[in-house]
Amino acid sequence: MIPDVFTPLQPTRRYHYVDSGPEIYVDSFATIRREADLGAVPASAERTVVRMIHGSGQVDLAGDVVVDERCVPAARAALEAGAPILCDATMVVRGVTRSRLPADNEVLCFLDDPRVPGLASVWGTTRTAAAVSLWEPHLAGAVVAIGNAPTALFHLLELLVDGAPRPAAIVGCPVGFIGAAESKLALEQFAETSGIDIPFITVRGRRGGSAMTSSALNAIAQEVE
Repeated sequence: MIPDVFTPLQPTRRYHYVDSGPEIYVDSFATIRREADLGAVPASAERTVVRMIHGSGQVDLAGDVVVDERCVPAARAALEAGAPILCDATMVVRGVTRSRLPADNEVLCFLDDPRVPGLASVWGTTRTAAAVSLWEPHLAGAVVAIGNAPTALFHLLELLVDGAPRPAAIVGCPVGFIGAAESKLALEQFAETSGIDIPFITVRGRRGGSAMTSSALNAIAQEVE
């Protein structure tokens, strides 16, 4: 806690840098559009991919993004209708800008549910994967956001094959060295292998993460860049 009598001091300016928030914001997106190759990105998803680049700082990301052209419109329509966002990790939850949500949508993560450790132990899986099973009552028409755990994405796809309710869209961008690329490939091929066609966004390879995923959600939630 900061004492009431504390008076913060402004440091002596020693470096030359842009310190205007609005200017940084505008210049960042202008830089992305100047440097990134967005030619293969569907028009409906361009702002979303730009925000994903903004969240990762990697202008070459556009070449690895795989996006169904239906995904952004489907997810935005779901949010406008009041659908919840189901997240695999609290870091994804924290990254969602609530003021951009069109219907004061719930942003849910069940990692802290007391049932999760027991389920993970019995099933021999990660807590993040086990928590996905608790999504089922909320899953129909929801927007799914997986940014951390490949096991969560695999678990979700397995639930869907077993007959779980279908979400409106999946933002599946787990990050890491074990299973991340494979889980996202499974998502990319899911309609072909399972016959279940759900609009999605993913990123090939090991890249992903909470910031990238929540950036995509923020773009989906509101069209204004």
